Amino acid sequence: MLELGEKNIFTEEYDLIVVGTGVGGCYSVLNSSENKKILMITKAKLEESDSYLAQGGICVLRDEKDYDSFFQDTMKAGHYKNNRDSVKEMIENSPKIIEDLVSYGVDFKKVNGKFAYTREGAHSKARILYHEDITGKEITRKLLKNVKKRENTLILENTTLVDIISNDNACYGAILKDTKNKIHRVYSKNVILACGGIGGNFENSTNYPHLTGDGIKISEKNNIKLKNLDYIQVHPTTLYSKSKGRRFLISESVRGEGALLYNAQGNRFVDELMPRDYVTKEILAQMEKDNSKHVWLDMRPIKKRGINLEERFPNILKKCKEEGYDPNKELIPVVPAQHYFMGGIEVDLNSKTSMSNLYAVGETSCNGVHGENRLASNSLLETLVFSRNAIRNIENKTLTQEGK
Repeated sequence: MLELGEKNIFTEEYDLIVVGTGVGGCYSVLNSSENKKILMITKAKLEESDSYLAQGGICVLRDEKDYDSFFQDTMKAGHYKNNRDSVKEMIENSPKIIEDLVSYGVDFKKVNGKFAYTREGAHSKARILYHEDITGKEITRKLLKNVKKRENTLILENTTLVDIISNDNACYGAILKDTKNKIHRVYSKNVILACGGIGGNFENSTNYPHLTGDGIKISEKNNIKLKNLDYIQVHPTTLYSKSKGRRFLISESVRGEGALLYNAQGNRFVDELMPRDYVTKEILAQMEKDNSKHVWLDMRPIKKRGINLEERFPNILKKCKEEGYDPNKELIPVVPAQHYFMGGIEVDLNSKTSMSNLYAVGETSCNGVHGENRLASNSLLETLVFSRNAIRNIENKTLTQEGK
């Protein structure tokens, strides 16, 4: 990877600047024409995106009979405040997304040569594909591997988006800062913001601390429309720790596979498969009632279903053991923490913002697909569907302009 100072890139003009190296940024590059000149930047290291941290999996429409159920599960979890057109767009395009991911080398769990599906909270049936308990890492690293092969794409690490270059409500590039605090104005025909969420603004979050909603702040400064900024999701189960820093997520799929929650007295107090906001509310109420800093999660019922914990959740088991807990033998302490942002930069189905030439995808955007509360494992899917839509719009716009 290059640092800004290693090449005088600010004298060059690009067809596209992509801010972020998570699945939204990577898939945007991979869907772009290889004759386009692209600059891709990230605020930290390539792998330090929340996409990498996604554990549970990615939803997919299994067949036509599953459509109504998938749609209703998403709407219900979002308290019916979802944009119905966005939900429809996401679900209908999910099979093609999975097909694409497999073509890029993503290895989803299979049984007897066929996809294995798991179920998570608020899903009425199993429709989630996964790779162990590191699905996000598997998808992101395979997409990154393919992005690195693109000779038309320059990737810069440790490069911060300071502002956008705009005039008359149109974006013409980005203002960037390198590790030496030098400022660079880089011009581009289009800019895609795929810079993640807001977790770095919270004391307890599953997000990387450098993800502080930069895209949101810059958009507000430039009078770009924002939406639903109060739609903040708290994940009900992160591993309790006395140390400060990013909270380790205990995936929704753990409860989907049969794990149970207990209070300080050893009694169950909630339906573990309810939507995240409901489970979070019940956990917080139970913690207050018990005057406790956490509740307890029992993963042993998963073993009783004949599932090997080391095989299904190796990363989670490793982390728990590092903290001194063995899920095979005992309950583990869990606590809610900020997890996901459903609001953001307002975009349409093509991920277009209210400013011309500027697009936003993933957690920094808001197309309304999640409503007030995201359904488990819809985040990776939503990001991939609408980042592809952004590139299609850019490509069509270019063809129209060239045809004039």
